Amino acid sequence: MKRMMTGMFALLLAGNLAGSSSATAQTNSPPIKGMASTVGLYVYPKNGQSANKQLTDESQCYSNAKTQTGYDPNATTTAPPPKKDDQKSGDKSVAQGAARGAVISGATGGDPAAGARRGAILGSVKAKRKDKQETEQADKQAAAAKTTSQQPLDNFKRSISACLDARGYSVK
Repeated sequence: MKRMMTGMFALLLAGNLAGSSSATAQTNSPPIKGMASTVGLYVYPKNGQSANKQLTDESQCYSNAKTQTGYDPNATTTAPPPKKDDQKSGDKSVAQGAARGAVISGATGGDPAAGARRGAILGSVKAKRKDKQETEQADKQAAAAKTTSQQPLDNFKRSISACLDARGYSVK
């Protein structure tokens, strides 16, 4: 009889432990994905705020940050202008160089064909230099645009972080 009571007590105890662990699993809800997550911020309640309260606070702080910074991270951006066809420009320089070389060589009493070949080579070198300069300039402009476009987003993140911090959230 004593064994039976001990066995029943063990079963009862095991049932309570299993029930409490499933209750604990239910109270640990998954992280909330609110408006702040769209800009890469992680928000954790410090004062036990509910999920609905957190979503409401994030939405209000998001709107405040848009108003304060004048920046909307969800606004669509314009596409960069299409690139021009560089092959045509290079061919044109080679042809112009060949024509100049033939004219100069013919005018000085040399072989116009040899002058055209030399002129084509010089025209090709000129076209490559021009393309390299244009590429470097485009890279500099792209880097400047990236830096310029990053600043408003950083200001927006600081604004929304300050608002959520004031409402009792940890923002990272």
